[in-house]
Amino acid sequence: MGMLDSVATRVVAGATVRFRPSGNSMVPLIRSRDLVTVAPVNPAAVQVGDIVLARVAGAVYLHLVSAVDAAGARVQISNNRGRVNGWTGHARVFGICTEVEGAARPRLDGKTR
Repeated sequence: MGMLDSVATRVVAGATVRFRPSGNSMVPLIRSRDLVTVAPVNPAAVQVGDIVLARVAGAVYLHLVSAVDAAGARVQISNNRGRVNGWTGHARVFGICTEVEGAARPRLDGKTR
């Protein structure tokens, strides 16, 4: 189990979690080792441009919502460099990024639980 799996478990249980993910796929929105805060989410409320913690094809990512299929109750997850990870159902969208390095993310009203 990786670090993001552990974070996902805590968020699903209702915790708001602060941690420092590594990697460069979300630059400049999130830089490697930036302090991020992820809170439980109402997946039906997420929009394109939100950063979510989600499981796609067996892996957990902290990536962007790049498309929404409300009728199918699913979202498309992508990094910030144009790579699409794939579609995932609302049940696999665990949390939403609410802060990066202390700066609040936009458009959070009604999205956290």
